Amino acid sequence: MPVTLHTQRLLLRPFTLDDAEAFFPLMALPQVVRYVGNKPVTSVQQVREYLAQHPLEDYRHYGYGRLALIEQDSQRLIGFSGIKFIPEIQLPELGYRLLPEFWGQGLATEAGMAVLGWAQQLRLTELVALIHPQNQGSKAVVAKLGFQFQQSIQYSLLEQDTELWCKQI
Repeated sequence: MPVTLHTQRLLLRPFTLDDAEAFFPLMALPQVVRYVGNKPVTSVQQVREYLAQHPLEDYRHYGYGRLALIEQDSQRLIGFSGIKFIPEIQLPELGYRLLPEFWGQGLATEAGMAVLGWAQQLRLTELVALIHPQNQGSKAVVAKLGFQFQQSIQYSLLEQDTELWCKQI
């Protein structure tokens, strides 16, 4: 089971199915999912199925996955960050997503720093970030974390050229 991580403002902990309702906006709001290749969901049940099939299954299969981002002050689930193995490219990816009201506050970078430390504990040697070419905010986050643009690749989830950024750990 993945670890629980702490930063100055965030708690990163494993997801549970009980998080489905709080996670719903992160999968339903068009401005949140516009660069990630997923169509917006329309029900909490779809989110519950996603959590079971993705983060919870990744924990069982790989020993790591996406973690719920909890704002420490409010104890509110405001996003996710973590490591997901991408079978299509056979590499682990750093990922993150936040509710719009939390954009631009350095929280994705703060969470990413904690996840990089976790990746070292897992003895991973490289992380990638797959980024939609128009997602300037995401590019800024990974650049701050020390990732470097490598190349554009075809990635089936985005159905177009996708930027591959890498960081040696």
